[in-house]
Amino acid sequence: MFPIRDHNPSSTRPVVTQVLIAINVVMFLVTAPWLGGMVGLWENLALYPVAVANGYNVWGLLTHMFLHAGLLHLGGNMLFLWIFGDNLEEQMGHAGFLVFYLLGGLAAAGFQMFADIGSGIPMVGASGAIAAVMGAYLLMFPKARVDVVLIIIIFFKIFTIPAWVMLGVWFALQLVSGYSMMGGESGVAYWAHAGGFAAGVVLALPVFLRRGGPAFWRATDGKPPHRPVDYAPTRIPPVSR
Repeated sequence: MFPIRDHNPSSTRPVVTQVLIAINVVMFLVTAPWLGGMVGLWENLALYPVAVANGYNVWGLLTHMFLHAGLLHLGGNMLFLWIFGDNLEEQMGHAGFLVFYLLGGLAAAGFQMFADIGSGIPMVGASGAIAAVMGAYLLMFPKARVDVVLIIIIFFKIFTIPAWVMLGVWFALQLVSGYSMMGGESGVAYWAHAGGFAAGVVLALPVFLRRGGPAFWRATDGKPPHRPVDYAPTRIPPVSR
């Protein structure tokens, strides 16, 4: 199950969100080995927890957020950023959202390092920072409508659920997966996801309180404060045997 869109696209242009997506795409194209990219640059800019703990490659704490390990990794992260980033950027302002995004990514990296400080496996991806965006979205807009696709083998269905359900389930899965993989290697930075999500809630709290706290929820019904979009129903044509 994964989201494909929300029903409250931003009423202003999300410039920072668009620029972040563009940077991630460019960095992927520059470093992708199957495109003849600069693999050495990828290796140098990744985050190695054991190296940072010993004072080496400290820049990886920041640069790892703009690297990805494959098309699905990149595409999934950018889809989540596009869905949940625009409304937060509208509330925080362009500069505020950029600072929030980078701090969320740093916090996520810190959680992952704390969970496995001796790891020499390179950590890459924007998912920690995007998890922070998701945590902030849950705080600000818990009742926003999100369209998700449920895939079971070859069957799939699009349906709409409140943001708090989708994001709550996602966060719970990161915690369960993180605990179940402790001491092993999964290839997924679950603690960066969970830590980034929690950091996003905390970092967005001042904005939420400036908007009135629970009064903001009552005024907006827990949704982004502008007219929602109703999409035409998705129809899948029947196919004969």
